[in-house]
Amino acid sequence: MSFKPLQSLVALALAAAFGAPVLAQVKIGVVTSSTGPTALVGIPQKNTVPLLPTKIGDITVEYISRDDASDPTNSVTEVKKLISEQNIDALIGPSGSPNAMGVIQFVADAGVPMLAPVGTAAVVLPMTEPKKWVFKTTQNDDIIAKALVEQMVKAKVKTLGLIALNDPYGENWVKVVGELTARHGIKIVATERFLRTDTSVTAQSLKVLSASPDAVLVAAAGGPTVLPQTTLVDQGYKGQIYQTHGAALPDFLRLGGKKVEGTILAASLMLVLPEIADSNPSKKMAMDYIAAYEKLNGSKPATFGANVYDAGLLLQKAIPIAAQKAKPGTKEFRAALRDALEQTKELVATQGVYTMTPADHSGFDDRGRELITVKDGGWKLLK
Repeated sequence: MSFKPLQSLVALALAAAFGAPVLAQVKIGVVTSSTGPTALVGIPQKNTVPLLPTKIGDITVEYISRDDASDPTNSVTEVKKLISEQNIDALIGPSGSPNAMGVIQFVADAGVPMLAPVGTAAVVLPMTEPKKWVFKTTQNDDIIAKALVEQMVKAKVKTLGLIALNDPYGENWVKVVGELTARHGIKIVATERFLRTDTSVTAQSLKVLSASPDAVLVAAAGGPTVLPQTTLVDQGYKGQIYQTHGAALPDFLRLGGKKVEGTILAASLMLVLPEIADSNPSKKMAMDYIAAYEKLNGSKPATFGANVYDAGLLLQKAIPIAAQKAKPGTKEFRAALRDALEQTKELVATQGVYTMTPADHSGFDDRGRELITVKDGGWKLLK
């Protein structure tokens, strides 16, 4: 036997004898859509993984990153592998709402906590036995929708058209907005749906245009937010266009150009940090994240990356609590980790403050969003 292999064997034996960790004590799987139609969401999420904590107290953490190519079937395959082959203690991801919905039963069956950086509240609501294993790191639709509808009331909008993704994200928005507008006397006069992979929404936008709504809401996420709006503008629509927090990314401005000028959305304070008061508890956290991301990647992150960063903050708080009750890598540890996440109280993160409860696995309140408009090609607080 050569000297180097012998050295390695001795090191391993000493590590085992003295309890020194040879491998990561906690394994976190990360599934993002860094390629495919949802890549504008998934790329900043994947690029955020190197910024997550690899040492929490005396516990080392390993992140195992996978790309599902925006395909829900691939999401299931990758998650199953992470559970069966890597024995992960928690999952961050997947990026897309349909992808996340498709893996919930598998993580629940395995007893693996899942931190879902997706838009739709359907991953956590209504609460069911499987969804007790899911924690959402973005604002629930109702928090965002409430701000938008209140602004519509203020602007005296009486009729509204909807163009929504034909997936769980869009469907939940149709439901939430329908309930809120009905309460405020706003009539929805057209509801059209489209796919993330569609390259044209001409037919849908013409139907909305023919209904002559005072305003239109586009309920989409990532790159698909742009096409319905630019199509409506090209067809001559002059009313107010609203977007959800799914449009909160630099590429919305870049791809939409002048055609998205005047858009109103409710989204994270990250878009308008210079206008946010220093007293806001999330401002410094968001600034630190943006600076670290920019140093690592050479560009500013979309807010979708912050959803993964916040997942790291939640785990950083919960892992030591769970480790007091069980050893990482065991089902007992994963159950204790789930319980610790559910007990999160007033955790300041990049986009708001988390307080989880058995009934609320998102944890955001009104501190988690701002009303924002597009002005002169940039984001501005709506005043």
